[in-house]
Amino acid sequence: MTIIEAEQIAHVKLYWSYIKNIKNPSEAVKLAAVKQDGFAILYIRNPSEAVQLAAVAQNGHVIQYIDNPSEELKLVAVTKHGRAIQCIKNPSEEVQLAAVTQSGWAINHIMYPSERVKIIAELCKEYP
Repeated sequence: MTIIEAEQIAHVKLYWSYIKNIKNPSEAVKLAAVKQDGFAILYIRNPSEAVQLAAVAQNGHVIQYIDNPSEELKLVAVTKHGRAIQCIKNPSEEVQLAAVTQSGWAINHIMYPSERVKIIAELCKEYP
């Protein structure tokens, strides 16, 4: 790691939005920024899968800013933040189940939940 890269990492750890001022940030700088705040992904062009995963792990709702998120990415988003399901178009039953398991109230953001998803959601509302 260079001194410049270390300084950039220090800056984005303090002020995640500083990444928008860095031309061609390294992968380490990008990761530091999204780990500080997932919304930093808004300032990163063509984020790698690792950067995307770190961003949604920090804040599941940022999945809405990722083009064509993978199934794994969707699962990470809702496993940490169940209500992030509202940001996912046509979630699979597996993603729906992960969301309602994390928060039974996520059911309110699922357009057509299966009976299985409804049952799990009710159980998770009762036993958080």
